[in-house]
Amino acid sequence: MIATLGEALVDMIEQPDGRFQACLGGSVFNFAIGLARQGVPTTYLNPLSTDKFGARFAALLRASDVLPAARAPSPRPTSLAIVSIDAGGAPTYAFHRERVADRDVSAASLIDSFPPEMALLHTGGLALVPEDGATLGPALRAAAERGALISIDANLRPLVADDLPRYVDAVRQALRQAHIVKVSDEDLEVLGLGAASLEQVAEALFHESSVRLIAVTRGGRAAALVSRGCVVELPTPDGLALVDTVGAGDSFQAGLIGYLFRNGVLTGASALGDLGRETLLGALAHAICAASINVTRAGCDPATWDETLRFGVEWQRRARAVVEA
Repeated sequence: MIATLGEALVDMIEQPDGRFQACLGGSVFNFAIGLARQGVPTTYLNPLSTDKFGARFAALLRASDVLPAARAPSPRPTSLAIVSIDAGGAPTYAFHRERVADRDVSAASLIDSFPPEMALLHTGGLALVPEDGATLGPALRAAAERGALISIDANLRPLVADDLPRYVDAVRQALRQAHIVKVSDEDLEVLGLGAASLEQVAEALFHESSVRLIAVTRGGRAAALVSRGCVVELPTPDGLALVDTVGAGDSFQAGLIGYLFRNGVLTGASALGDLGRETLLGALAHAICAASINVTRAGCDPATWDETLRFGVEWQRRARAVVEA
């Protein structure tokens, strides 16, 4: 079982005609749905709201076979994000996150809701804000003490921070506790590593940390996996019918963790650090395929395991055709 800890929020996505469409989202919630669609037993730890959006989130969890762990819903409202899409399909966000349902939780209640057999705990995004450190920190330590791996998607959102240096420091502290870290090129800019090479990124994130595997996404260009002994990098597919990139990173991480789980390699930190080149290449290609499918759909609509495999076969076919031509 893989447990997920973090925000469930409604993305109010701006449409071409100026209206806004409500889409269920949130980085960690998106990841939970994506992971379950990859055929991985998944539970979502945070409480949902008693409002109508909360009911829709609960229905989506049920439809995706994600097990809700919170014993009762919260009377607080659902989080909101106002999402504007630029000409390239990239989103910008404005958040409404005060006294909301997914933050109506304590470290003790989260730890109490951990599943008995937890291979990995995933978090990231808005769960990393310094104001929630007293909740997140003990939960991460408790999970690691129980033998679970920790996965964190940095997914920095500077607009949520009143004090950006404090926020960045909180994210860095959280990343040091993780075994698997995902960072995008936008994250690296905020972390002061925007001009860094993969080797420099690895040196910074591996230093005095538990990190064994780093995923780096470069938007629509490429992605890489870096372990302490191996680096693999692949380009992203050409010619995608791009709709928007909402949830692309969440789908990438779901594809990555799903592949590693289903291939039986999420057994511990040492095994994770010893993954061979072929396993890393397979995991990276699967993650890229999962993200590629998502960007051809409106909002975050993650791919299933079978859809991802089929896309991968077609991607390889097209790549061979280009080489042979």
